[in-house]
Amino acid sequence: MGANLKEVRERIKSVINTQQITKAMKMVSAAKLRKAQTAIQQLRPYANKLNAMLRNILSNLEGDASSIYGQERPVERACVVVVTSNRGLCGAFNSNVCKAAVAVIDAKYASVRTKGNLEILCIGKRGGEYFKKRYPDCKIITDHLMLFENLASDNVEKVSGKLMEAFASKQYDAVEVAYGRFRNAALQYAEIERWLPVEKLEVEGTGNKRADYIFEPTKEGLLDYLIPSILKTQFQKYVLDTQASEHGARMTSMDKASENANEILRELKINYNKARQEAITKEILEIVGGAAALSSD
Repeated sequence: MGANLKEVRERIKSVINTQQITKAMKMVSAAKLRKAQTAIQQLRPYANKLNAMLRNILSNLEGDASSIYGQERPVERACVVVVTSNRGLCGAFNSNVCKAAVAVIDAKYASVRTKGNLEILCIGKRGGEYFKKRYPDCKIITDHLMLFENLASDNVEKVSGKLMEAFASKQYDAVEVAYGRFRNAALQYAEIERWLPVEKLEVEGTGNKRADYIFEPTKEGLLDYLIPSILKTQFQKYVLDTQASEHGARMTSMDKASENANEILRELKINYNKARQEAITKEILEIVGGAAALSSD
């Protein structure tokens, strides 16, 4: 019985220590989430409006040389960008993003992959580890695994700039991005969007209208700067969305872990008290039995 009590005491101590860690991680994630949430909430409306404007512009530039990023061509070579976190302990967040990418790869790019023309660019170590095991036949680009260590716009633009150059030089015919879209601390969605070529604005049957833009000083000069800038902003949104989603998912996960620790502690303390009562009862019975034996003598 003594060994039993000691084992339960050690388990209680272990659960308390784990709970302290989960509570600390929740507080850290909550602090980081506030900053990340502010960043994506400020950028998202701007990026979405720019993207809508870009689609509208490219819809009106059929055959224009400046619309290279909107040119549709048969997909012989493709790149899937997977944006995950560097660390775990954030529930199913990373696996959901990876699954979203896998679904598109297997359904949409199966023939491209069979030909050996599919590349997967991983941002975040969790995605890199997953896809190295999942698709050993694909080229896994891991040059930017640690991008989340420094999310300055210059660093993110290095990645988006390389992808745009690769698309313009026909190294890729399509670029898709799998990421976590942040809604709030409790809700994050794994999504995958086609980044390149830019999808044209659907007009027929949608109620959308094409805008007739006036370009000054010259259309060519303005578009050469405007289109890459908008695409880089959109890519920045993918990264910031994932960052906020990661912290939200980790905060929620650590909160649930702390609640589970409370439940385990409650059960362990009940078991501990039962074991103590049994030990005390046994000792009392032994004393009473011994006293009775002495008195009978």
